[in-house]
Amino acid sequence: MAATGNAEETQLQEMEEEAGMEREMDSDEEEGMGIENSDDEEDDSSEDDKENEAEIQRLEEQLSINAFDYNCHVDLIKLLRQEGELPPLRKARQKMSELFPLTEEIWLDWLKDEIRLTEEELNREKVYELFEMAVKDYICPEIWLEYAQYSIGGMGLPGGMEKVRSIFERALTAVGLHMTKGATVWEAYREFENVILATVQPPPGSVPTCEQQELLNAQLERIHTLFRRQLAIPLMDMEGTYAEYEEWSDQGVSDTVSQKYKRALQQMEKSKPYEETLMAAEPPKLAEYQTYIDYEQMEGDPARIQIIFERALAENCLVPDMWAKYTKYLDRQLKIKDLVLSSHDRAVRNCPWTMGLWKNYLLALERHGADHQTISDIFEKALNAGFIQATDYVNIWEAYLDYLRRRVDFSKESSRELEELRAAFTRSLDYMKQDVEERFSESGDPSCTIMQVWAKIEALHCKNIQKARELWDSIMTKGNAKFANMWLEYYNLERSYGDALHCRKALHRAVQCTADYPEHVCEVLLTFERVEGSLEDWDAAVQKTEIRLNRVNEQRAKVAEKEAHLVRQEEEKTEQRRRAKADKKNQKKGQKGSRPGEKRKAEDEDNEDEWGEESEQPPKRHRGEGNHGSFRGGGAEEFMETESGLFGRRAPPCRRQEPPGAKRGQQIAPDTVRKTQEDNPEQRKDDCSVFISNLAFSMEDPEKRLKELFESCGPVQSVRPVYAAKGFRGYCYVQFEGKTSVPEALKMDRREVDGRPMFVSPCVDKNKNPDFKVFKYNTNLEKHKIFISGLPFSCTKEQLEELCKDQGTIKDIRLVTNRSGKPKGLAYVEFEDEAQASQAVLKLDGTVLQEHTLSVAISNPPRRNAADKPDFSRPMGAMMPRAMVYGSRGKGRTQLSLIPRSLHRQTGAESKAENGTAPKPTGGASGDAGFEAQAKPMSNSDFAKFLLRK
Repeated sequence: MAATGNAEETQLQEMEEEAGMEREMDSDEEEGMGIENSDDEEDDSSEDDKENEAEIQRLEEQLSINAFDYNCHVDLIKLLRQEGELPPLRKARQKMSELFPLTEEIWLDWLKDEIRLTEEELNREKVYELFEMAVKDYICPEIWLEYAQYSIGGMGLPGGMEKVRSIFERALTAVGLHMTKGATVWEAYREFENVILATVQPPPGSVPTCEQQELLNAQLERIHTLFRRQLAIPLMDMEGTYAEYEEWSDQGVSDTVSQKYKRALQQMEKSKPYEETLMAAEPPKLAEYQTYIDYEQMEGDPARIQIIFERALAENCLVPDMWAKYTKYLDRQLKIKDLVLSSHDRAVRNCPWTMGLWKNYLLALERHGADHQTISDIFEKALNAGFIQATDYVNIWEAYLDYLRRRVDFSKESSRELEELRAAFTRSLDYMKQDVEERFSESGDPSCTIMQVWAKIEALHCKNIQKARELWDSIMTKGNAKFANMWLEYYNLERSYGDALHCRKALHRAVQCTADYPEHVCEVLLTFERVEGSLEDWDAAVQKTEIRLNRVNEQRAKVAEKEAHLVRQEEEKTEQRRRAKADKKNQKKGQKGSRPGEKRKAEDEDNEDEWGEESEQPPKRHRGEGNHGSFRGGGAEEFMETESGLFGRRAPPCRRQEPPGAKRGQQIAPDTVRKTQEDNPEQRKDDCSVFISNLAFSMEDPEKRLKELFESCGPVQSVRPVYAAKGFRGYCYVQFEGKTSVPEALKMDRREVDGRPMFVSPCVDKNKNPDFKVFKYNTNLEKHKIFISGLPFSCTKEQLEELCKDQGTIKDIRLVTNRSGKPKGLAYVEFEDEAQASQAVLKLDGTVLQEHTLSVAISNPPRRNAADKPDFSRPMGAMMPRAMVYGSRGKGRTQLSLIPRSLHRQTGAESKAENGTAPKPTGGASGDAGFEAQAKPMSNSDFAKFLLRK
C-alpha cells in the first residue's frame, strides 16, 4: 500500500512538473516575443505609450459618465492588457462583469492572466472563484476544459483528486450533451483517468497485492463507466468512440452497451440534419436554433432541450424572446430552483431593458421561496435597468406591489407587511410623477391602475372605504372625470363596499362630467333610482339627466352646424375659383380678338386653358394615384401630396417630351391629347393596372420605356402616358393582362429611373372611391426599427449596413429621399427584433460618421395630421393664403408663382429633421407690400388686370 501511494505521488508530481514546464515555456516565449518586438519598435514605443495612456484616461472618464457603455468596457480592457498592467486590468474586468455577462474570449483571457498572476501568490482559491463566475455566464466547453486542466495542477493538495473529478462531473452535466463539442470533455476526462490508471498498475513482472488489485479494478471500472455513459449519449462522430472502446476493453463490448449505443446513434442521425444546418448557417442562426428547439421539445428530453436552449442563447444572448421562452420552459417543466433562478438572473443581465424578464424573475423568486430582501433588491435593480417605455415602469411596479400584497395577513388590523405595502403604493405614485413623467413626458398610467388597485385593497381587505374614496377623488382629478368607464368603476366599488348615498352621489357627478358616453351613465342613474330611490330621488334623477342630455344635443348640433358651414365656405371658394378662371379665359379671348390684322385660331384652340400650360391643371383623373401623386387645387396652382403627407408645388419642367407623332414646335390640339388619354375607356381594368408618377418630363418615348421596365412583372397589355398640350406630364397608367402582375409591379415602387424615384401605386377610380388613400409606411411606434438623422448626404445603404450590422440582423434599410431622388440625411433601419433595435440605439446614438454626428432613436413617427386624411373637409388652402402654401421643405427655387416679383418678400426657412416630423416654413415680414401680398393673394382675374396695367 505504501509502495502504491509513493508511486501515485511520484506520478502526480511528474504531471505537475510537466504542466509547470509548459507554462514556463509559454511565458518565456511570450517574453521573448515581447523583447523582440520592443527591439524592432524601440523608436515608436514611447509615443505609443503616451497615446495608450491618453486613450485609457478618456475611456475611464467616459465610463464614469455612462457605466453601461459595453464597447467602452471592451476597449478599455483591450488597452490595459496591451499595457500589461494586471491590477488595473483586473479592476476593469471586475467592473464589467458586475454589469454584463462576459464573452468566452474575455473570460479565457482573464483566466489565463489570473493563472499566471496567482502562480506567484500561491493562491489558487481566487482562480477557482473566477472559474465559478465564468461557467455561470454561458455554456462554454472551452472554459470547462480550462477549469479542469487548471484543477489538475492542484491534485497534490489535500482533496485535489476529488476536486478534479468533481469539476469533470459538473462539466459533463453542463456540456456533456453538446452534440458537437461535448465529446472533447468526455475524452479529457477519460485521459485523466487513464493517467491515474498508469500510476496504480504494478510494474511488469510483479505480482500485485490484494490492495493494489482492488485499486486497479476500481480504476478500470471508472474508465469502463465513462465509456458506457458516453456511448449512451448521441454525439457527433460517436462511431470512433465505439471503436476505441472495443480496442481498449479486454472483455469486449456487452450487449447492453451495444443496444444503448445503437439507440443513441439513431438519435444522433435524426439530430444530424439540424446540426448540419447550424454549421452551414450564418450567425446569429436564430431561425435555425428555433427549429432545432421545436424538434427537441417534441422529443421531450429535458436535458437535451436545456442544452439546445443554452447553445442558442450563447449566440443570441441579446434576444429577449429567446430568454423568455427558456425561462418559461424552466419555470413550468424542470422547476429546479438553482437552475431556474440562475437562468432568470442571466436573462436580465443580458437584456436589462426588457421589463417582462424582470417581472418573470420576481415571480420566480417568490415561487421558489426567496427571502424578502433578495426580492426587494432585484426590484430595485429593475428600476435602474433603463426601460424604453413609461408603461414598463407601471408594469414592474404592479408586479412588485402584487408580491407585497400576497405577503400581508389581512386578518390582523395592522402589521408591518401592511404598512410596507401602503408605503410602497405611496412611493410608486411619487416615482411615476417625479421620475417617469420627467423622462418620458407622460405618466405611463393615465387610467391610474395602481391607484385603482390600492383603492380596491383598502375597501376589500382593510375595510377602509374612506381611504378608497380619497384615492378615487385623486384619480378623477387627474383628467379621468370625463370618461364614463372610470365613473362606473367607482360606482361599482361603492356598490360593493359603500352605501347607497355615495352611489347616488357618484352617479350624479358622472352625469354632470362625462363627455364620451353621457347617455350610458344617465341610464345607469335611472336604473339605480328604480331599485333604490324614492320618488323625490327619481324626479331629481330624471330632471338632471334631461338637462344634461339637452345640453349635449345642443353642443352636437353646434358642431354639426359648424362643419356644414365649413363645407359651404369651401363650395363658395370653389365657385369663386371657377368664375375667376372663366373671367380670365374671356379676357384672353378679348385680347386676341382685338389685335388688328390677326386671324383667329381654330375653335379647338379655345379649350387650351383646360389642357394647356396656362393653368397647370392636370388632365382629369379617372383612377386614384395612391399616396404618390394625389393632385389637388385648381386655377393657377397645383399641389401634390408627398409621402410625408404634406403639400408642395410641382416645379414646371425645363422642357416637355412631345407625344409620338408631334412635330417640334407644333402644339397638339386638345382633342388629340384628350383622345390619347381616353382611348377605349371600356377596355380599362383598374384591378389589372398601376399608376406611375414622379417620372421625368424629359423622358423619351415613355410608352416604350415603361413597357420594357414592367415586362418583368408580367405581360403588359397597354401603357397610357398622360400628355399636356406641350409634352409628357410625368405620369402614366400601366395595364397588365392579369391581376397577378399588379403585386409584382408595386414592388418596383421607389426604383430609380433617370435619377428620380419612380412612384408605383394601385389604380383606383377616385370617383367611386373618394376616400381611397395609400400610405406606404407605418406611423405607429416600431420597436424593431430605428430612425437615424444627421447622416451625410453621400451616405449609401452599404455604409449604413456596415455601421449597423454589429448590432443585430438587419432586415431592411431605407434612405429617405425627396421627390427628385436626392437624400435628406435620414434613414430607417429595421432589425430582426426590438432587442436588437434597442441595442443599436444605445450603441449608435451620438456616433460620428464622416464628421456628422448621428442621432438615433426608436422609430416613432407621429400620426398623420387631420389635414392629410382624405375625409378632411377643410383643405390647406382654406387655412392660409394660397400664396403662402408651400411644400414640406418650404418654397423651392423652381416653383411656379403667379405673384409678380415686385410683390414678393424674402422669407427664410429653417428646418430640423426629427423622427417622423417635417419642418414648418417660417418667415418674417420685410415691408408692408410683401406682407399685404401674402396676406391678401391676387385672384387670376386681378393678376390679369395687373398685367394689362403694366
